[in-house]
Amino acid sequence: MNLRDDIRNIAIIAHVDHGKTTLVNELLKQSDTLDEHVQIEDRALDSNAIERERGITILSKNTAVRYADKQINILDTPGHADFGGEVERIMRMVDGVLLVVDAFEGTMPQTRFVLKKALEQHLTPIVVVNKIDRPGARPEEVVDEVLDLFIELGADEDQLEFPVVYASAINGTSSFSSDPADQEHTMKPIFDTIVDTIPAPEDSSAEPLQFQVALLDYNDFVGRIGIGRVFRGRIKVGDNVSVLKLDGSKKNFRVTKLFGYFGLKRLEINEAKAGDLIAISGMEDIFVGETVADAEHPEALPVLRIDEPTLQMTFRTNDSPFAGREGKFVTSRQLEQRLKTELHTDVSLRVDDTDDPGAWIVSGRGELHLSILIETLRREGYELQASRPEVIIKEIDGKLCEPYEMVQIDTPDEYTGSVIDSLSQRKGEMKNMETTDNGQTRLTFLAPSRGLIGYSTEFLSMTRGYGIMNHTFQEYLPQIKNWNPGRRNGTLVSINSGKVTTYAIMAVQDRGVIFTDAGTEVYEGMIVGQNSRENDISVNITRGRNQTNVRAAGSEDIAKVKTPVHMSLEESLEFLNEDEYCEITPDHIRLRKQILNTNEREKAAKKRKMAAKK
Repeated sequence: MNLRDDIRNIAIIAHVDHGKTTLVNELLKQSDTLDEHVQIEDRALDSNAIERERGITILSKNTAVRYADKQINILDTPGHADFGGEVERIMRMVDGVLLVVDAFEGTMPQTRFVLKKALEQHLTPIVVVNKIDRPGARPEEVVDEVLDLFIELGADEDQLEFPVVYASAINGTSSFSSDPADQEHTMKPIFDTIVDTIPAPEDSSAEPLQFQVALLDYNDFVGRIGIGRVFRGRIKVGDNVSVLKLDGSKKNFRVTKLFGYFGLKRLEINEAKAGDLIAISGMEDIFVGETVADAEHPEALPVLRIDEPTLQMTFRTNDSPFAGREGKFVTSRQLEQRLKTELHTDVSLRVDDTDDPGAWIVSGRGELHLSILIETLRREGYELQASRPEVIIKEIDGKLCEPYEMVQIDTPDEYTGSVIDSLSQRKGEMKNMETTDNGQTRLTFLAPSRGLIGYSTEFLSMTRGYGIMNHTFQEYLPQIKNWNPGRRNGTLVSINSGKVTTYAIMAVQDRGVIFTDAGTEVYEGMIVGQNSRENDISVNITRGRNQTNVRAAGSEDIAKVKTPVHMSLEESLEFLNEDEYCEITPDHIRLRKQILNTNEREKAAKKRKMAAKK
């Protein structure tokens, strides 16, 4: 069997914030790739504005570096389970993985998630213990944790013999020693380990073409771009090839452009062969998982399996009294077109029509997945409304089942009891509890996904911001009957439209928590706060003080107004109950009742109570 010893194909996988994107930066800097005068910014591959703001990788990125006489193709993958669809497909494109693990935190839920995907594809692993210089780092223990995880996930004997490199990506240092004092300002140990350990791809370029699309991109000039790996044969610009569609049909097209990756650039190339990671343009309706094959020998590769969505929300056109004030795209046709466009590149997303022409059920891999989509839409100028997130129920072996997640929590010891109690109330089952010498406790729970909706805000308040929670989809289990884990507190709802006054806030702030500042414009039915009790209260938040020429005693009370609580998009979505919407525009996130009219809403609430009693 001939091998292409001139290239190596690897993916970098890790839990969120364990430093893989920073590591890719250093590999770029210290390779023979970039000209000396090129200045590379931090986390250069995270080009999306939301990625840079949040410090997470959402979309997979391709790059390639030169080291000695080898080209190392690197795919930087998302670390969050909500973007697991990306991780899974990338594993088919590479021959090995660099598993990056934090020397202090050790293995985390997403470490397990991404490693499981890699082991299922029988990829060759290399472990990089990163942040070796971090205070409290425990590199030897972390390597033992990683080994235990490999064994637990059913790694074969060859995979268990993984090499380990210790590094501090942010400082550009690495070594084969676990002693931080032995770190040297070089990435040579990592490069050498990649070249020596990761198998070279098979050179089957003399056989008929097989290329599989694993990722999609779009360009206004060339249209849809399919990114993937040439598994067999050769492909040239101008070739007539066949696309073997997912439905079994076949379409012929001519390759108009080929792109290769080098450094931070996507460059046009004329030809590629077995083992290369490339991008192809020329066919408008090419989709993930489809095979581009030789027209004379059309043989399809196995279809890529993609994890199904576990969470859904209803997206609607904005029909609030403030609709159309801020957005460029406000009609149902525009929103529907944009959602359908998103399906071209995000294969983990589902968009289903409803009986209402202005509403769609949008399903994704988790709250983060859907909230990133909403954030992207509002930045592009769209207005929409979203309902409360709901888990997707499936029927398995005749039983209704709901998704469960593995929850890992690190918290200071003094909050352990509160966390255990709160998760138990949300039907979480504790699987493990470990205490460390530094006053921290690690708790592991199996909990229903619907019990975790809205929990992160409660958790951060409970642990005073010191707790860290990570959760990842585990499995579908029988649905818990007669249980509604929704918000316990009611809301403060505006009974009229106008501008919020300080005087009105002072009158209602003792009822609960206020969400709006003085001067904010509100409408009837808009949620302006959270009640301290279970019921909703209609409040006049726009009332002004009666004007007289007598200065009132106590006019200094203005200083006693509490600071309003401003919730993020994720917190707003988690806050919702089933009779509420989140109104999202380019400039504002507002919470509102589905029925805005106060009298109609109260009648509907009475009907629901009567129906519940029956």
